[in-house]
Amino acid sequence: MAMPLSSPSVTPALKLSPPLTSQPPRLLRLPSNPTTTAPTSVLTSAPSAKWRVRISFFPAFLNKRKDVSALKQELLEAIAPLDRGAEATPEDREMVNQISCKLEAANPVKEPLKSNLLNGKWELIYTTSRSILQTERPKFLRSRTNYQGINVDTLRAQNMESGPFFNQVTANLMPLNTRKVAVQFDTFKILGLIPVKAPGRARGELEITYLDEELRISRGDKGNLFILKMIDPSYRVPV
Repeated sequence: MAMPLSSPSVTPALKLSPPLTSQPPRLLRLPSNPTTTAPTSVLTSAPSAKWRVRISFFPAFLNKRKDVSALKQELLEAIAPLDRGAEATPEDREMVNQISCKLEAANPVKEPLKSNLLNGKWELIYTTSRSILQTERPKFLRSRTNYQGINVDTLRAQNMESGPFFNQVTANLMPLNTRKVAVQFDTFKILGLIPVKAPGRARGELEITYLDEELRISRGDKGNLFILKMIDPSYRVPV
């Protein structure tokens, strides 16, 4: 509530008794409100300051989007020569992790499990998981490309390998919060054809730490980092 600029309790003038000399009496004038009068500069500058705040919002918003785009480009350039992480040195992994952390701090989707941007087929472009990269195998026996399908409406996920083996696995997802899910794998498909029931111990957790229309960053419960790009937003995981 605004305070009034005047107060009826302050006496406007005070009359002094005549001195002993022959000088005429004086009147001492007091300000009508010595405690509540605001400086002119404060009254005139407040509206303009408020206006400046409103105007400055838009450049800040645009700068943030520009910064995110620059970080994404920096991340893609950093992982491009690393063969999805198979050729990464410890220094490379640390650099990729640092850029990823900066992107995660600017994540535009705070509740990814409530976002349709998560739906579709994603291509894995970088990971620190040695089992997915199959680094213990000769290169000609490694999967050349890995994909992951996710549908948040059915809480289903699917991991797929390209040649030479085309293995697949599907899983049920159980949300732990709006960013993190428990993953329970249910069926493996050897060579993409032969179904094998997954054991009960085939489970894990996955947290989506960055999400937009093009890029997703996730972290697993074993500390692995996964970076994926969207290739087909209409893809549906088998139920």
